[in-house]
Amino acid sequence: MQYFQGKSVYKGIVMGPVAVLKKNDYQVKRARIEDSEAEVKRVKEAVEVSKKQLGRLYDKAVREVGEASAAIFEVHQMMLEDEDYLESMENMIRTELVNAEYAAAATGDNFAEMFAAMDDEYMKARSADVKDISERLVRNLSGEGDNDLSSMEPSVIVADDLSPSETVQMDKSKVLAFVTRKGSSNSHTAILARTMNIPALINIEYDDSMDGKMAVVDGKTGSLIVEPD
Repeated sequence: MQYFQGKSVYKGIVMGPVAVLKKNDYQVKRARIEDSEAEVKRVKEAVEVSKKQLGRLYDKAVREVGEASAAIFEVHQMMLEDEDYLESMENMIRTELVNAEYAAAATGDNFAEMFAAMDDEYMKARSADVKDISERLVRNLSGEGDNDLSSMEPSVIVADDLSPSETVQMDKSKVLAFVTRKGSSNSHTAILARTMNIPALINIEYDDSMDGKMAVVDGKTGSLIVEPD
């Protein structure tokens, strides 16, 4: 039996198999380009594709968690229209002659760090939203498209972190609980978990070896018990 202590963001007690969610580790390479305007055009096209994806996620979220929580994705769409964010990517491409993928990733990192450094806890939590948006852009620029998280079995979802879009794409009937290493009680994922009435823990220092093992999530004490006796 293994015991892990974290922090509860939504109470409840469930038992089920663990599914460790391993994300694709996008290694964005910096490449020198010749035609900066062609790269800027690629960014603009990826932004439009991303907006359409977020529109579909908004519609799904409205059906499953209500309009108030679905507004997360309207905020994401608004961030994709933010002039400072877009100009930062375009200026990087034009002045440094770098590829669109690198400009999107670097700009996302810069803006995420800016939010993370703020004193307000709610604004700090928006750092994860910026990362979600920039990762979406990079996926669309590289042809990866959106993640498909709809075909899993009923499980306790364990991950380093979960973006709001990943949370909403999951089949609610198959998610027993959320357990993450990162995150905060003010994150959109925590807000969605509460809206979806799904037990959720954060700050759990898990290891990949628990994948497939039976576990208990205790949202009252903030603990994860793997292979309970």
